[in-house]
Amino acid sequence: MSVGTVLMNAEEIDRALARLAHQIMEVAGESGGVVLVGIHTRGVPLARRLARKIAAAGREEPPVGILDINLYRDDLSQTFDHPIVRRTEVPLPLSGKRIVLVDDVLYTGRTIRAAMDALTDLGRPRAVKLAVLIDRGGRELPIHADFVGRTFMVGPDQLVDVQLGETDGTNDRVVLRTHEPKHPRKAEPAAKAKAAPRTRRAPSAKATARGKLPPRRKPARKGAGR
Repeated sequence: MSVGTVLMNAEEIDRALARLAHQIMEVAGESGGVVLVGIHTRGVPLARRLARKIAAAGREEPPVGILDINLYRDDLSQTFDHPIVRRTEVPLPLSGKRIVLVDDVLYTGRTIRAAMDALTDLGRPRAVKLAVLIDRGGRELPIHADFVGRTFMVGPDQLVDVQLGETDGTNDRVVLRTHEPKHPRKAEPAAKAKAAPRTRRAPSAKATARGKLPPRRKPARKGAGR
């Protein structure tokens, strides 16, 4: 994978999460009452960080749930050869609750559509909001984020790679890379060598012994074809 360009470092990610936490507190009000639900994979640690920042600001720390949406995707056959099913853990019934879905990158909107389907199987929330660290544009569905850390308009041939210590074992950063196809195109086979002209086979000894010689070609008459 290419090295890429760093769009956000660890300090910038932390500041963006602080802004998101403040925006979520404004919507929740003094009474709180929101549930943060992180979408596998990187939405989960981001949701936990947001919950800690809300608690550090003097509010009640909101509960955090974990949502796996792989089997709800409408592009499952195009995205995964063998989909990995992870656990979904929600600490309390979602019916009547205000939910904030948390993810790392918002792109086509298909992940969020799948998350909405997964949520409806768990209950009927009072309201659902979406918080993302990065909005990269390129939507294919009419879905928008309510809380956005940073916005980068990125082309379809580029990849926004969010790296977190909890999931990647590296320093936090957001990297812009050139997208590489999952299955590289195989090289075309080398052109076959031109076949040598066929030569007339000599009669076998057995055929000669039996007198079965191939007929001789008659010489062309002079003046023929004029």
